[in-house]
Amino acid sequence: MLILQRKAGESLVIGDDITIRVVSVDGTRVRLAIAAPEDVSILRSELITATAANRDSAMEESAPAELLDLLGGVLDHKREGGPGALPEIDPPEAPEGKED
Repeated sequence: MLILQRKAGESLVIGDDITIRVVSVDGTRVRLAIAAPEDVSILRSELITATAANRDSAMEESAPAELLDLLGGVLDHKREGGPGALPEIDPPEAPEGKED
């Protein structure tokens, strides 16, 4: 494994056609820009883990709650406000004068 240090604006090249550039660093968050050919798949590691867990659960009988536990980390990451974060949704208010 190669470990490199890069500052915002610096980049690195993998092979002849993949470039990774550090766009910004904000505390513990790093934003990267990746330029690669269209036939190169680029996925976040947590999505690969979730896909594998989904495939495994489809092959064996697992309770849906177990799969939700495995996917919990992905959903928590989305709720933290990262890129592609899920919007916060307020529950609908009951009309005035009506009760259940």
